[in-house]
Amino acid sequence: MSGRNVTIRDSTLREGMDVPGVDFSIEQRLRIATSLDSAGVSEAEVVAPSRVLKDLEFVKVLKTQYNLGLKTSGLIYSQNPTCKEEIEEASRYLDRFDLLMPVSLKRKPYDKKTKIRLLVEALKYALSYNHDIGVGFPNSTQTEPSFLLEIAKEAVKNGASRVTIYDTNGTSDPFTVYSLIKHIKDELGHIKLFFHAHNDLGLATANSLAAVYSGADGLDVTVNGLGDRAGNASLEQVALNLYLKGFSTGIKLEKLKELSKTVEEESGITVYKLAPVIGDFVFSHKSPGHLEKLELFEAFDPGLIASFREVSNT
Repeated sequence: MSGRNVTIRDSTLREGMDVPGVDFSIEQRLRIATSLDSAGVSEAEVVAPSRVLKDLEFVKVLKTQYNLGLKTSGLIYSQNPTCKEEIEEASRYLDRFDLLMPVSLKRKPYDKKTKIRLLVEALKYALSYNHDIGVGFPNSTQTEPSFLLEIAKEAVKNGASRVTIYDTNGTSDPFTVYSLIKHIKDELGHIKLFFHAHNDLGLATANSLAAVYSGADGLDVTVNGLGDRAGNASLEQVALNLYLKGFSTGIKLEKLKELSKTVEEESGITVYKLAPVIGDFVFSHKSPGHLEKLELFEAFDPGLIASFREVSNT
């Protein structure tokens, strides 16, 4: 397990736009994308399924004016009537994208066979334009595991290069995630498996680690945990935890505070001072009992993120 590569796909430029009061301009998105690239992020999800054509306007500017190593990806709902048009446009500008199909029977289309049929039809159409097409399943933790596996197998059989499992409402836990991801990974084998966590119960980072421990090849994250409702798994927490556990992500830990500050400034969402990893108080010591051996009271060396210890008497 130790030393295994884990792909970090940052979704700040998609999920972040769903935070009340946040509406990144193209200029702000470009600044964040540049900062993500500088921090070693290899892939950024920049197109939301509810605004595909609008978000592609940003991608056009990014591709024509910037020479970043950042791979761009996005999401398209496979059941939408506009799906084919969106696939055609996305194929012109994105490096890759995923086709979504909600697997909860409480979301349209309500019939299992119809969900599979529409997804496979969209997948075959997309593969005629781009060879790197994945599939994603919102509400994965809110449906029968047997159906989740069935639709995933059909997608893989028809050419999907990646499968993403979504804990859409953030109600899962590390034990359940571990079991689910392991089962799917064992069944799908070589296909790249990603996990997308939400933080409604404060378990996004733990659930993401559980997914990796059970075989996930990649994780969706956002800077500062930015995202709708209670947000997503935070890039800084996930990257630091994976590093400490011996996994490789390519993330430059010393750039995390700078990246966090950039997103804080552009989003207007203040980072909590007690936030793990990048909060202002992470290396602040006030208790006299800490003074003899400060490092015994720290989870990691502050130098890893270009930070430092502070001792306070007030």
